[in-house]
Amino acid sequence: MKKGLIIFFLIAGINLFSISTMAQCPMCKTAVESGMEKGHTKGKGLNDGILYLLATPYLAIAAIGGAWYYKKKNNS
Repeated sequence: MKKGLIIFFLIAGINLFSISTMAQCPMCKTAVESGMEKGHTKGKGLNDGILYLLATPYLAIAAIGGAWYYKKKNNS
């Protein structure tokens, strides 16, 4: 159990602190960059959406893990 928990946190840490990559299509990147230069805020909304999509699976796993932990703790 403890070994699995260590592996989980190791993988999560690598994913959270990995070097960011340029994984946007050229059309989207160009549109966002030109809009940001002109004062539009679509780029900020796009970045917020990406962060939301990034955090959702981690929050779901944490909620499921927390529910499992408390259920297991109450049964003991």
